[in-house]
Amino acid sequence: MNHNPDSAGNPRFQRMKDLPSTHLLGTGTPMCSGCGGLAALHEIYDIIGDKSVFINAAGCMTLLSVYPFTPFRGSWLYTSMASAPAGAQGVRDALDILMQKRRMAASEDMEVVVLTGDGSAYGMGLSATSGAMERNLDFLYICYDNEGYGNTGQQTSGATPHGARTATNRGLSGFPGFKKDLFSIWAAHKPAYVATVIASEPLDLARKIDRALSLKGPRLIIALAPCPTGWEFEPQQSVDIGRMAVKTGAWPLKEYIDGEFVHTRIPRHRLPVEQYLQLQGRFKHLFEPRRNDVLINEIQDRIDRYWRNVSSG
Repeated sequence: MNHNPDSAGNPRFQRMKDLPSTHLLGTGTPMCSGCGGLAALHEIYDIIGDKSVFINAAGCMTLLSVYPFTPFRGSWLYTSMASAPAGAQGVRDALDILMQKRRMAASEDMEVVVLTGDGSAYGMGLSATSGAMERNLDFLYICYDNEGYGNTGQQTSGATPHGARTATNRGLSGFPGFKKDLFSIWAAHKPAYVATVIASEPLDLARKIDRALSLKGPRLIIALAPCPTGWEFEPQQSVDIGRMAVKTGAWPLKEYIDGEFVHTRIPRHRLPVEQYLQLQGRFKHLFEPRRNDVLINEIQDRIDRYWRNVSSG
C-alpha cells in the first residue's frame, strides 16, 4: 500500500469518501458495545492492512482473541502487560534476520505494531517502551486510552483525568491526581512520530496513521477511547462524547514530527468542559447532589491554560 502523499504533496485522505469502505478487522468479538478503542482500531487497521504483526499487551483488546482465533487477518502475538515493546523487538529482529538471510523477500516484510491500553502505555510498560525508543526500534505503538484499567474494573491508571471517579478513587472529589502527559514523555525521546487521535474524527485519524506508516523508527498513536462501562454512559453516545472531548479542548488533536509540535485541530470556539463531563457518570459527583464549582473550574482552568500556551507559542 502506498502511504505517501500524491505528486502535489496532498494527503491521501482528503475527504470522507477517500476512507476505506469496508473493515478488515473481523466482527463478533466479545468487546463491549460502543467501545471507543475498538472503533479506533477498526479505522487504524483498515489503513495498516494485513501485512502486519500486532503485539497485544494484556488488557481490554486481549478479548479480541478467542483461542485459537483472532479477528486480525494478519498475525497477532499476546504478551504480558509490561513487555509488549520487548516482544516487538523480537519480532522486528526476526523479520530483519529472515530478510538478511534471504529466507524472506523484502516485499513480504510486515509492519510491527504494539497494541496496548493506557495501563501499559502510561505505566506498567513504560520502562520497556523507553528502552525500545532508545534502541530506535522500528515499530508503531498504538495506545487505546480509556483512562483507567478498563479490563479489570476501571481502576485508576496513569491516564486517569483529574476529578474522575474510578473503582479505586470513590471519594467525593474523585481522582486527586492528574493525567500523565504521555505525548511529551515520548517526544522527549526524539522518536520519529507521535500523534493523538480519536475515532470520532476519522479523517484526522487516517491522515496520521498514513503519515506514521511512511516513517521509520519509534512511532506512537494515542487514541482516546470513550468507554461506556468505565466512563458510565450509554454505548450509542460514544461518538458524541468523542466529538465533545475535541470541541471542549479536553482532548487536543496534535502531532510531533521532526522536532516540531503541530495541532491538527484547534477548537476556535471551545465549549465549556462541563458539557463533556456531564455526559459521563464518572463525573456525576461534580454535579449531584451539589454542584462542585471549585473542581469544575479547576478542570476548566487547566484546559484554558493549555490552549493559551498553544496560542502564545
